[in-house]
Amino acid sequence: MDLRAELLKSIWYAFTALDVEKSGKVSKSQLKVLSHNLYTVLCIPHDPVALEEHFRDDDDGPVSSQGYMPYLNKYILDKVEEGAFVKENFDELCWTLTAKKNYKPDRNGNSIVSHQDAFKLWCLFNFLSEDKYPLVMVPDEVEYLLKKICTAMNVELNSCELDDYLSQEPQGQGGLTVWQFLDMVNSGRFLRGIEQEAVSMAVEEVYQEVIEDVLKQARSPHGYLWKKGQLRRNWSERWFMLKPSVLSYYMSEERKEKKGSIALDKHCCVEVLPDRDGKRCMFCVKTSSRTYEMSASDTRQRQEWTLAIQTAIRLQAEGKKSLHKDLKQKRREQREQREQRKAAKEEETQRLKQLQEEKERKLQELELLKEAQRQAEILLQEEEQRRRQQHEEMQRTLEIQLREAEQARASMQAEMVLKEAEAERQRKRILELEDMQERLQEALQQEVKARQDEESVRYAQARLLAEEEEKLKQLMKLKEEQEEYIIKTQREKQVLKQEMETKNKCLEEAQKQLEEVRVNRQRVDQDVMAAQRKLRQASTNVKHWNVQMNRLMHPIGPGDKRTNISGGGFTGYQPLLSRRDSSLK
Repeated sequence: MDLRAELLKSIWYAFTALDVEKSGKVSKSQLKVLSHNLYTVLCIPHDPVALEEHFRDDDDGPVSSQGYMPYLNKYILDKVEEGAFVKENFDELCWTLTAKKNYKPDRNGNSIVSHQDAFKLWCLFNFLSEDKYPLVMVPDEVEYLLKKICTAMNVELNSCELDDYLSQEPQGQGGLTVWQFLDMVNSGRFLRGIEQEAVSMAVEEVYQEVIEDVLKQARSPHGYLWKKGQLRRNWSERWFMLKPSVLSYYMSEERKEKKGSIALDKHCCVEVLPDRDGKRCMFCVKTSSRTYEMSASDTRQRQEWTLAIQTAIRLQAEGKKSLHKDLKQKRREQREQREQRKAAKEEETQRLKQLQEEKERKLQELELLKEAQRQAEILLQEEEQRRRQQHEEMQRTLEIQLREAEQARASMQAEMVLKEAEAERQRKRILELEDMQERLQEALQQEVKARQDEESVRYAQARLLAEEEEKLKQLMKLKEEQEEYIIKTQREKQVLKQEMETKNKCLEEAQKQLEEVRVNRQRVDQDVMAAQRKLRQASTNVKHWNVQMNRLMHPIGPGDKRTNISGGGFTGYQPLLSRRDSSLK
């Protein structure tokens, strides 16, 4: 699990806590405040311009998680540097937002865990939960975490009771949410009779081991470790804490005053030393720069420390930063392998079931075939028995006839002397009877053959009847299609007929309108001709009046003076009359 996935889990809880209406969307003002707080706790330089631009007030309304992710990835998660911030402060921010809405401890103060312990359990849950949303912790991880807490308190977990509890929960088989897990712990069902202080110490120890990657630290009942100084070469009692990459030591277990640390890498090693200088249970840690000598209180404590330091060195050699991340991945792979084996087993069981069903089906088919064979044999036996009876009846008839013939022959022999001619006739009759017997046998054989031919003809007739029935069906289908086509053609014909009638009506109306237009045109032509006649008459009248005016104008001015007067005073009449004449034309 990388740092981004760890941060996203906590941010998801904060986002869902702000979603008051459970619509999957959060208002922009709340996301703006959340982003500002994330900048602060993750020690990222603030970008107020991008913050205001992305969450400016507009008509888009609340933002969904998919809409918030691009800003979260670009301006926050992409800028996060591991080790540049305190992970616990970030988790406390997200826990404060989500716990206020979702965490509901006992109001009477009867909760097994305190609020701070609930926060640490929430962090442990996030670490062990699956990488799928909504976040759940599978039953195996629930049992693993409870066993770690019980082991820290030297208490054995009742796995059967845990299985019963998970089976009673509606979603227990698929996993528990963090709030279901906290309710289960607060119920006291699995920590019955244990004081809250002991539970708090166990949760703190598991939190340091899993979340803070503390592989080993000295416990108060077992005392401190003694360390030999480098310069003064004296022995000092120190509180040690081991992480995958460093072994730190403090003045006391409160870890307020750090005295130093030992950096671990793949080149380091740990060795057991013999007792000397009044110290027992000694061991040393060798680095590339120096050797650190330490003394434990007893052999068991020394063995625990040496194994823990060897584990840290092995993790450094394998390039792994966290022991529990590696263990979690291995447990997940084991669960996947177990699920694969379970699926393969179910598939094999299903396949065997199908084979069994197929076998039973084939056995049933075999029984049906045997029954059909028995019925065919019975029918064959009945047919054979009937033919045998017919043959026996014909044979009895022939025997009777032969006996009668022998009697007749005996009588003829007795009367041979007397009736020679009669004997000759009887001999001929015997020959005829023998011939008849042969013909009867041939007829019997022909009847058998005829029956066989009849069977084949019946089979052929049945096949021909089936073919005829199939052809009849095809013929009926073709007839139905033809009738449908005829009906369709008649409908189209009716539609075309209606369209033709409509067009004919339109054509008749157009012809009527055309006739009316022609009549109107003739009327207009007559009006135009009448107007032209009037214009011609008017033009004639104008010309007549012009002539009259000219006649009246000429006699008035016989002298020069009158001529001037007529020329100057009446010259305007002639252009006026010419313009009037041109307008009339």
